Amino acid sequence: MLIGIVSDTHNNIKNIRRIISIFNEVGVGSVVHTGDITNSDSLEIFSELNCDFYGVFGNNDRNELGLVEVANKHGFDIRNPPFKLNLENRMIAIFHEPDLIDDYLSLHNNLDIVLHGHTHRYREEQINDTLLFNPGESAGIVPGKNAIGIINLKNLTIDRIFF
Repeated sequence: MLIGIVSDTHNNIKNIRRIISIFNEVGVGSVVHTGDITNSDSLEIFSELNCDFYGVFGNNDRNELGLVEVANKHGFDIRNPPFKLNLENRMIAIFHEPDLIDDYLSLHNNLDIVLHGHTHRYREEQINDTLLFNPGESAGIVPGKNAIGIINLKNLTIDRIFF
């Protein structure tokens, strides 16, 4: 199964539509958003995905009105981080800010993947048996750096797609 990873869309409607198009074209089985959607109208657009949608609230989401209601309306599973998720027998922890990841890893050694956002910077790192990944931003804040990730859960390989 392929899963799509997106982070820090920050209400960029044009980019969100492009991201959804890419994930639908590739045929991912699930999409994980690592936070900072920032607007319920933006979250609403993710209903155009042809798969399940999971995520965490980022620092710019926590006080936004309507996000929980839109998530509930479409059956999206979005929670406060950390969100531990099992997909295809892979244990995945989802964060927004990376600050608590090291402590979390010291307490949870059965994780295959840790995903995060917040920094707007790409990260692909192996810590012991755990893959840490941040695709970078998708908000257009850093020109030419818009990226999403696709992880193959069978072999934990990553494709990073720029758009």
